[in-house]
Parts: sequence; C-alpha cells; structure tokens
Amino acid sequence: MVRLRLRRIGLKGQPTYRVVAADKESPRDGKFLEILGFYNPRTQPATVHLKEDRVYHWMKNGALPTESVAQVFKASGTLDRWERFKKGEAVETLVKEADEAEAKRKETKSS
Repeated sequence: MVRLRLRRIGLKGQPTYRVVAADKESPRDGKFLEILGFYNPRTQPATVHLKEDRVYHWMKNGALPTESVAQVFKASGTLDRWERFKKGEAVETLVKEADEAEAKRKETKSS
C-alpha cells in the first residue's frame, strides 16, 4: 500500500520535510516513489509547496496520507480541493486555484 508521508531532510535541529509517496513498509527516510512537495515548519507561517496534480493522482489511485501529512494538506487547503476533485471538478481549475492561493500567501508574507 502506498502512503503519502513526510521524509525528513535538513540539518540537526533544523528539520524540513519532503512530502513523498512511499510504500507503507519502507522506512521514514528510505526508498520512495515520488517527491510530491516540500514542507518547512520553521518559518512563520509554515512554508508548503505541493504538486497538487500529482497528489490527486496518487490519492485517486488509493494512496493514503499519514496523520501529519493530512494536517499539512488541511492547512494548505489541499484536502478541501481534493473533496471537490472527487465530486468531478477539473484538475486544472483546482491546481490554478492552489497556485493563486500560494502566490497570495507569499505576497502577505513579504509585506
């Protein structure tokens, strides 16, 4: 079974994470199938970059997010867009909306 999970990167005491699709049995920092994004909890607000089209692809094919990834998805609005995707909304519309939300977040962060 495939899980969407966090893979730790960064220096000692300075964690950052990659969101990856990995086999359930592989270790936390072990083999993975695809990098889906990046998460840095040390910034205010936390930095999240996701390839939402690939996230939808994996979730459509049965991948389940871990609890921590589900929290990241919820904070970034990805879970809400996933529910709309399941109801039949176009991927392009949702990805465009996600890009606009990220640009808005960057704009408010730099102000």
